[in-house]
Amino acid sequence: MTAVPTPRSEAAGSARTGRLSLAVALLSGALGAAVALLATRQQWSEGTATVAGGAFPLTARGSDVTGVPAALAVVGLAALVAVFAVRRAGRLAVAALLALSGAGTIAAALLGASDSAALDEKAAAASGDTSATVDALSHTAWPYVAAVGGALLLVAGLLALRYGRLWPGMSGRYERAGAARPRRRPAAVDPDRPEDLWKALDRGEDPTGA
Repeated sequence: MTAVPTPRSEAAGSARTGRLSLAVALLSGALGAAVALLATRQQWSEGTATVAGGAFPLTARGSDVTGVPAALAVVGLAALVAVFAVRRAGRLAVAALLALSGAGTIAAALLGASDSAALDEKAAAASGDTSATVDALSHTAWPYVAAVGGALLLVAGLLALRYGRLWPGMSGRYERAGAARPRRRPAAVDPDRPEDLWKALDRGEDPTGA
């Protein structure tokens, strides 16, 4: 016989799915941002410029080619953290921003993989000829590494969109921890105890009960 799922078993299954998706999203998002930032600091392309009749070597890092992947990686990392500070529609919006940051990082990195503008500018500066361009242009694998980082950010965003409603939120935890406790009513004033009378007066109460 097929077991009929009970509300308790369904809740337990949702909790497991939420924990697993949360762990994968955190790991994927943090790793993706780190990979994208690291890749933009590496050499993306190289070539030569003709200077005084000789070949002058030129190199360009990812940050020279485009600043978009690094900027979007920072935005994605901030969005990953912000997912836990908001709820409902706000969480969906932040999750969408995380996914878009990943997609934008992928697009910018792939476009930068064949870009020569950064080295053309360096060739013009090295030769003193504004129309000079780079020769023997070649690219490294680092732009594609940055794209992989963007893909990890995209995965984190998609997981947040799909399963974010199952994840805990910082605000709820803090509200539970920081909720105002009901004030205890002061003990009845005993008119035969002078200390009780003074305490009542300090609280701004009428110890006579009038």
